[in-house]
Amino acid sequence: MTATTFLYRPVNQAELDLIMAADYCAFPPRLPEQPIFYPVLNEDYAVQISRDWNVPYYGLGYVVRFAVDDEYLRQFVVQNVGDAQHNELWVPAEHLAEFNTHIVDPIEVIHTFQRPTPAA
Repeated sequence: MTATTFLYRPVNQAELDLIMAADYCAFPPRLPEQPIFYPVLNEDYAVQISRDWNVPYYGLGYVVRFAVDDEYLRQFVVQNVGDAQHNELWVPAEHLAEFNTHIVDPIEVIHTFQRPTPAA
């Protein structure tokens, strides 16, 4: 059995739709202005991004969890981008298709956040 690590990713509805279209087995290719794919290493950080950034911008945000085999992940250096919990992997966009082949089991939605509706 291959050892795996859970990673997390805050996504918006458009990205989730593309993940669903790939049967929850792959992340979509990056857009030209997105040279890096940034999975995060802990759930709390992904929640923070989704709730504090995606919801205000998109009105809706999700956190997905997925497992990747440890041996493959060793090539990526953990990048800290702020507080102690703000750890990410920086996967070059041109490696995303290969990265997707190392995802073990389906990608799962573990949190959904949306902008509160105004009281009438």
